[in-house]
Amino acid sequence: MIAGEDVRTVAVVGAGSIGASWTALALGRGLRVVATDPADGAEDALRRTVADRLTELDLPLDQSLLTFTTDAREAAAAADLVLEGGPERLDVKQAIFAALDDAARADVVLASSSSGLLPSSFQSACARHPERVLVAHPFNPPHLVPLVEVVGGEQTSDAAVQATVATLRHWGKRPIHLRRELPGHVVNRLQAALWREACHLVEQGVVTVEDIDVAIANGPGLRWALLGPFATQHLSGGPGGMAHVLEHLGPPMVEWWHDLGAPELTPELVDTLVEGVRAEFEGRPEADVMARRDRALRELTALKAALGLD
Repeated sequence: MIAGEDVRTVAVVGAGSIGASWTALALGRGLRVVATDPADGAEDALRRTVADRLTELDLPLDQSLLTFTTDAREAAAAADLVLEGGPERLDVKQAIFAALDDAARADVVLASSSSGLLPSSFQSACARHPERVLVAHPFNPPHLVPLVEVVGGEQTSDAAVQATVATLRHWGKRPIHLRRELPGHVVNRLQAALWREACHLVEQGVVTVEDIDVAIANGPGLRWALLGPFATQHLSGGPGGMAHVLEHLGPPMVEWWHDLGAPELTPELVDTLVEGVRAEFEGRPEADVMARRDRALRELTALKAALGLD
């Protein structure tokens, strides 16, 4: 499988938010990108978004490295790696991957950015080389957030997984390899667990939507951004580390697990959450908050690398 520095041309299938970020990441590394999307105006929108994102990174945009086609087969045939970011619908994924598999060279990995579909569910549509199909799920925005979840399906080869991990590391990403496929992969499941209890607490009137955001962003979220939940707990245990934490806080934590809520996403709860976020952002333009967030992401990842915490 083609990997690492041998990947010189990337096909990006789908020119939405994720596809534009993948494109910016590849172009920022001097790679050629063949992007494809059947939507009207997709090329112009992609070029504008990529230009903005490379400007954020203080990198030049060489327009000659980016070509566009409405034919996904044409893009796949030219690529050393295919990154798919189409709609999160199984029937669409199956149709796309059948076409990509038919067109791409046999040694080219076909990686989906799917946030929750099992790779086996669309890998089965690939008649030629299903062994090179997998999920490489990035986190928004992919040109800034290092994590990528690499998930193989029932027919995915070790060579395809290793090639994908090697390429992502060569690009400066931090991939993790999931040893088996699960709906939502790993990180979205972790986020869903936190979301569930956050929604429950809001529904019960314990706190507001803004209170939840303040609590996470100014409390555990700061530590999790640096070390993650297990390492953070280990350090909080003093000389005894994780063993001490589990001995003294483990039993009450199990009681908390049993007391966690399981809310339904009722229309009333949806309205509460929507109105809560609207109130939280009142007087703060979302585009401005996003720009400052992205700047903070760049500075935080650079600081973590400088301090050996990446």
